[in-house]
Amino acid sequence: MSWLFGMNKKQEVPMFPSPPSDGGQDGGGQGGQPAEPAGRPPASTSMEAYRFDSSALERAAQAAKDLEKSANAHEILAVTKQQEQTRQLEQQSRIKEYEAHIEQAKVEQMRAQGEERRKLLAEETKQHQQRAQYQDQLARKRSEDQLLQQHRMNEENLRKQEESVAKQEALRKSTLEYEMELRHKSDMKKIEAEMTARAKMDRENQDLTLEQIRVKAAEKRDTVLNSIKTAGAVLGEGMSAFLSDWDKVAAAAGGVSLLALGVYTARGGVSVTARYIENRLGKPSLVRETSRFSLFDALRHPWATVRSRLQKSEADALSGVVLEPGLEARLRDIAITTKNTKRNKGMYRNLLFHGPPGTGKTLFAKASTRRAWTKLAKASGMDYAILTGGDVAPMGRDGVTAIHKVFDWANTSRKGLIMFVDEADAFLRKRSSEHISEDLRASLNAFLYRTGEQSDRLMLVLASNTPEQFDWAINDRLDEMVEFALPGLQERERLARLYFQKFVLEPATQGAKRLKVDKFDYGNVASRIALMTAGLSGREIAKLGVAWQAAAYASEDGVLTEKMVMDRVEDAIRQNRKKMEWLSEEERREGKSGVHSDSTAAPQSSPAPASV
Repeated sequence: MSWLFGMNKKQEVPMFPSPPSDGGQDGGGQGGQPAEPAGRPPASTSMEAYRFDSSALERAAQAAKDLEKSANAHEILAVTKQQEQTRQLEQQSRIKEYEAHIEQAKVEQMRAQGEERRKLLAEETKQHQQRAQYQDQLARKRSEDQLLQQHRMNEENLRKQEESVAKQEALRKSTLEYEMELRHKSDMKKIEAEMTARAKMDRENQDLTLEQIRVKAAEKRDTVLNSIKTAGAVLGEGMSAFLSDWDKVAAAAGGVSLLALGVYTARGGVSVTARYIENRLGKPSLVRETSRFSLFDALRHPWATVRSRLQKSEADALSGVVLEPGLEARLRDIAITTKNTKRNKGMYRNLLFHGPPGTGKTLFAKASTRRAWTKLAKASGMDYAILTGGDVAPMGRDGVTAIHKVFDWANTSRKGLIMFVDEADAFLRKRSSEHISEDLRASLNAFLYRTGEQSDRLMLVLASNTPEQFDWAINDRLDEMVEFALPGLQERERLARLYFQKFVLEPATQGAKRLKVDKFDYGNVASRIALMTAGLSGREIAKLGVAWQAAAYASEDGVLTEKMVMDRVEDAIRQNRKKMEWLSEEERREGKSGVHSDSTAAPQSSPAPASV
């Protein structure tokens, strides 16, 4: 119908504006200005489209009149309405498409915004992680700085405390010195005041004092003169009477002579008798133990003396002593030599037993010097005496006299005597040493004087862990040195078996109710113990036997198991290592301890004496 009004179809203005473009903003273009709807003609074209001309209007009016007069006017109007409805439906369909496009654009926009938001969240998470790591690093560094600062502050506080203590100590010393000085001045002033007051009093009372002195002197003079006169008169009369009778004079002279002779005779007799009793019936104070009969010891311990005298001795000098075969042969030769020297009345040789502690020096010496119940002395027929070097130093000046008494007492033995000095380095050390006192040096000189020559009555045996400390003169008096080293593998196994027999099996078989032994192969256990206890001395292995016995007594049922035995061995090894750690580097370097710094690395092939 547009042609009726003079309108061109191509220039129709759409009823609805076109949908907005797919830009990021709704209802506007760039710069916030509203965009022109798609399909809308320019403004000039629109004006031209609504411009009418009169001829066309007249033609339209004429056509409408003709149409109304026509018989198909209603049909044409219905067709026109249908066409208009169709156009409206198409326009609505187009509007819905536009709305669908708008919704899709919104969905795309929301998806894009969601993607952007996800990327933003990821980026923020990454930033948060980096920030957290950086803050953690800062916190760690801050903590380290705080610890370092705290350490420095502690050191500074400690230094300040030490300085404060030093200042307080110095202040205390200065205060004490000042107090002592003030006290000294006060005492001096007090003494000066007393002396001044006394002198003033003496000056004031000088006349009275002189008068008293004169009176007392006169009285004393008269008394003395009278006494002299009386005594002279009595003595004169007595002497005249005594001298006039010659029988009285002769009797008095004889009586005085006999009295003087009796006094001197009694003094000498008492001295000789005391020395004889001390040498024959007693023992010197330095002697700790002896096989010689002592009346005082017999009176003090009668049953022990009788039992020791009646006890049967063993014939073998080395019985019950575990030694390395080479050392055992050497000691047996020494025992035989001593026996033959005693039998042939020869000169005895002086010996030195040296080695680590606990290796059997003292025990073998005792076993080699007892008379009735020990080993060697039974075969040699000699007495023995045991001294300790540490007993000399406390005597001070009396040490020289005590040493001379010991040697005088030893020379009175009819059988000969073996003198064993344990820990001899305690007083026989170098005279040039700074640690030896004048009294100890005098005692050493006395000992050297009494041992300067070989003797057929006395055999000297010294024992020491540090023989390098001996004075050179002592080394010159030694004829033979015997080294007692740590026990080897075989000796340790023999010791383990021996002490297990002595401290565990024998008490268990003798009816001890509290001690029992579990079933296990002790031969194998003894071999393992020998391998584990390298570096332990014989004394330490002997303590293992006592420890096994104590473990059995401490258990609930009194049964000694293999685990208990091995636990005590491991504990002894740990204790030995701890002792080695306590040794100073100088002691390890000089070898004074006689053991290796590593207790598990002791050689197993070295000479290995040990004691029972």
